[in-house]
Amino acid sequence: MYGSVRDELSATLDEIRDAGLFKPERVISTPQSASVAVPAATGDGGTGDGAVLNFCANNYLGLADHPEVVAAAKDALDRWGYGMASVRFICGTQEIHKELEQRLSAFLGQEDTILYSSCFDANGGVFETLLGPEDAVISDALNHASIIDGIRLSKARRLRYANRDLAELETRLKESADARRRLIVTDGVFSMDGYVAPLDAICDLADRYDAMVMVDDSHAVGFVGPGGRGTPELHGVMDRVDIITGTLGKALGGASGGYVAARAEIVALLRQRSRPYLFSNSLAPVIAAASVKVLDLLESAGELRDRLNANTALFRSEMTEAGFEILPGDHPIAPVMIGDAARAGRMAELLLERGVYVIGFSYPVVPMGRARIRVQLSAAHSTADVRRAVAAFVDARTALERES
Repeated sequence: MYGSVRDELSATLDEIRDAGLFKPERVISTPQSASVAVPAATGDGGTGDGAVLNFCANNYLGLADHPEVVAAAKDALDRWGYGMASVRFICGTQEIHKELEQRLSAFLGQEDTILYSSCFDANGGVFETLLGPEDAVISDALNHASIIDGIRLSKARRLRYANRDLAELETRLKESADARRRLIVTDGVFSMDGYVAPLDAICDLADRYDAMVMVDDSHAVGFVGPGGRGTPELHGVMDRVDIITGTLGKALGGASGGYVAARAEIVALLRQRSRPYLFSNSLAPVIAAASVKVLDLLESAGELRDRLNANTALFRSEMTEAGFEILPGDHPIAPVMIGDAARAGRMAELLLERGVYVIGFSYPVVPMGRARIRVQLSAAHSTADVRRAVAAFVDARTALERES
């Protein structure tokens, strides 16, 4: 049987390659940082050791290899062990898990928090638990795939509104007036565009139409808002958002794990009925302990956030001046628009040859014809790093034009 299946799968893979949509996985041989070693790179920026500047990680605050985070992880291995070999309600809950949940709740201004093995699982566990056939979920069209998949698992009525289109959101709220419960769900920051959701206006509509609000704030918690508490803090609506989902795998240390921070009753019900939580092993204690240390560091991370903002402004300004199209905004996600998928992939290859590690994003991650190189700035980058990246973009563009 598999012989015919193999041929079909091989043909599909060839189609992906021919369309310029194949996504190779590059191997790095160093810890995650502003500079990494990529043995397969054909260029290393003149260092001679395979080191390239890393402008594609979600390492916003540069904490992925922070010495205090690494030390906390090492200590946790000795104290708490390697893994739990169990789910939470059997024998998979340690004091460190409860401590992290309490710390996240306090940091995010929510009543309680529940940990998941990833934010994908967190988003996959919310909708089915809270919403039934008599309810409605209203989702932004550019929400993350995990939200889309989570909604599909529920029996709730599904409505969608165009990205950040408040008029269409209000129309969807009116259309679902007969629902028992209504839940508006949005990314806090849209990961492919760097756009920030207008949470204040969304909360206003939710109040007017008696709906709940859920935000996936994975690309904001740690560095967006005056205290790094994400888009609810940025918009002054921390007390008006009912559910916040997020990840420990980006600004908060960059390992893995996710969470739902929400009203107490919501979290209590998730502990009883959320399938990704009930049937998945507990978050590794070493990650939980290191994440507690990250939250300690965030209390005095103002300088890191300032440096991240400065790097972001510098890159966006100099790239625009050099004639590149970057989607507007001030988020560290800075999408350099290319259009054609194959051209974006080739541009990324040319940049790697020039010592800058970035990735071309194309369909199905972004819409067809909207391929881009999503540059992600970090507080770990120096001003010289940012300027070197801009120069590499200019040089790679020239080389690409010569090839055309």
